[in-house]
Amino acid sequence: MPPSDASNWGRVWWSALALALLAVGTFRAAEWLFVLCALAAAVVGSLAIVRRSIHGVLFDMVAVPLAALIPAVPWLYRGVERVRRARMPSNQRVWWSLLVTVLLLLVLVPLLAGADAVFARLVDGVIPALDMEALLPRAIVFAIAASGIAGALFLLAAPPPAAPDANHGAGKPVPRRLSRVEWGLPVGAVTVLFAVFVATQLAVLFGGHGYVQRTAELTYAEYARSGFWQLSIVSMLTLAVIMVVQRWAAQRSQPDRVWLRAALTAVSVLTLVIVASALSRMWTYQQAYGFTTLRLLVVVFELWIGALYLLVLASLIRLRQHWLPRAAIGAAAATLLTLSLLNPERLVAERNIDRWEAGKRLDTSYLSELSADVVPAADRLPEPLRAAVVNPIRARLDEDPWQGWNLSRSSARR
Repeated sequence: MPPSDASNWGRVWWSALALALLAVGTFRAAEWLFVLCALAAAVVGSLAIVRRSIHGVLFDMVAVPLAALIPAVPWLYRGVERVRRARMPSNQRVWWSLLVTVLLLLVLVPLLAGADAVFARLVDGVIPALDMEALLPRAIVFAIAASGIAGALFLLAAPPPAAPDANHGAGKPVPRRLSRVEWGLPVGAVTVLFAVFVATQLAVLFGGHGYVQRTAELTYAEYARSGFWQLSIVSMLTLAVIMVVQRWAAQRSQPDRVWLRAALTAVSVLTLVIVASALSRMWTYQQAYGFTTLRLLVVVFELWIGALYLLVLASLIRLRQHWLPRAAIGAAAATLLTLSLLNPERLVAERNIDRWEAGKRLDTSYLSELSADVVPAADRLPEPLRAAVVNPIRARLDEDPWQGWNLSRSSARR
């Protein structure tokens, strides 16, 4: 297919996806869902119409606000980089790798320990004197203080001249790549840490409720509730580490490429197990305490994170990641569109009614706060439960103008 044809098909794909996301407001009454779809449509629509590169889109969303809010950071980095290149021998770069390794462990170990009581007991047995709860606030205070000092120094010193445009730097030096030792230390440490954590998850899986109660002194539902957010943060941080390593690791020789593929594949597969553990915990938690739109939304987000890891594994085949950002945006938009087709608020209502039919409590006050999307599901309920859900929803419905017609609201008025 000629490049122009491929470009035109790309425009068609992004345009169709943007229009489909905007059409959600015609069929679904949940306002939060349409807001998310409209934001996603703006992003994918810009890729279709303006044809900005993905780097341009990310720059507009992230780099410009950061450069405006914290200009001291790039200035300070350039100064440190000049000193480092002038004074530090190349063999001392390993110390930077060791520092990154320690920082990763300081972040990931507390998160995993907070996510899983069984793993926390293992960590306490290895480092019993380390107070993670006291360490994290101090680290945050240190980061804020360091940022303030850097900003003050930036204001006192004359800012350096702007860097030359990258597009006109024909003679600029090729950026230095990370050696196997430099990237292998943090990636290897994370891999070993995740392997130990996954081993504890397998023990919980095969040990069941009794094992959790004996080792963590928690019910299985409490155990499931305890770690979802920590595991989600771990998966996102690890994804950032993988992307940085894949971008900057040396790939000149065949051994470099083999080691890079093997290491990143190992940590990606282990992180997929952690993602699966987080999803399993949220499912168990919802079965015990009920389904909500927020819980469903975070499950969908975690599924998207899992899809990103699958894309990363695919990119490791040829060690090319230039297509990953667009694929990630496309996957996010497609995931959101799929969620809209599933009708999330009706799905939440149906799952809660299923729990009620199994003998558990039904929170009719929560269901009555949702949109008209839940009315068909509420028709399964007997009176007066059905009226407790449907009547408040119908009382909030106003007549829609012709340009604001909505299928769910129209059906609920009948």
